[in-house]
Amino acid sequence: MNTYPPLNALRIFEAAARLESFSAAAEELFVTHGAVSKQIKQLEAWLGVALFTRSGGRVRLSDAGWRYLIQVQDGLDLIANATSQLMQADRLRRLTINATPTFAMYWLLPRLKRFRAACPDIELHLVNSDRDISRLDTPFDIAIRRGPGDWPGHIAKPFLDEWELPLCHPELLGKHAIHSPADLARHTLLYADTRPTAWQRWLTLAGVPELKAAHTLHFDRFSFALQAAAEGLGIVLGPRPMAERLIAQGTLIAPLKGPAVPVRGYCWVAPRAAISDMAINAFCQWLEQEAQAPSP
Repeated sequence: MNTYPPLNALRIFEAAARLESFSAAAEELFVTHGAVSKQIKQLEAWLGVALFTRSGGRVRLSDAGWRYLIQVQDGLDLIANATSQLMQADRLRRLTINATPTFAMYWLLPRLKRFRAACPDIELHLVNSDRDISRLDTPFDIAIRRGPGDWPGHIAKPFLDEWELPLCHPELLGKHAIHSPADLARHTLLYADTRPTAWQRWLTLAGVPELKAAHTLHFDRFSFALQAAAEGLGIVLGPRPMAERLIAQGTLIAPLKGPAVPVRGYCWVAPRAAISDMAINAFCQWLEQEAQAPSP
């Protein structure tokens, strides 16, 4: 008995289910809304199961649809990975790494020479993104995100802890010394939209929840706030070990010993179907080893 569903219908189902929109799936796949709806109906008829619920012109995945989506994504990932390996069998293996901007700039890039020395046959394509993995427009072999998170169809493992402490350029202390958390009131505090509650959390734990800074500067990305601190523009609530290299260079210092506030660390995330890939395994193991190694 043939138990293979129509492959084109599966591809359309995966897009419609991931986006929870027939219109968005049609736009992504360059087909009409009617073509998507027709393929989904044919697949549901073939399976004898309703994959979506329809109400008021909107569609949502049914419970059966959610379970099927995870399995279909695993299968499509397996096909894509097998195809990629076959096509690259006689040339350098290329891995696409999707990492958050701060992690890529301040932790990963300074260490990539060591990876290239350890694995010269693996070529890396580095992509920066803060988007949720389920909303990424382009495929990846490994994603690096703060976690743990809910990543259906993928496996993930924490490899790097993170904690926050005020950091600043040494020259700022020549104007106004910092001996206690209360002394931060004489300085400019740097904020990032991606970590909007970080300062309030730290100030509360430091015992000065009502502290008002002399000035504040706000940035849409944390990497900008960290670079602003390195330029002497103010004090950032800096993540360790992201900032270890800047501290080692003397560009940033930690004027206070604490409190060091633990926050969500970093995980590597890979499609479940691709985890047997030797190159993916090599990179993930390297990440775990680097997390225990000294800063370059």
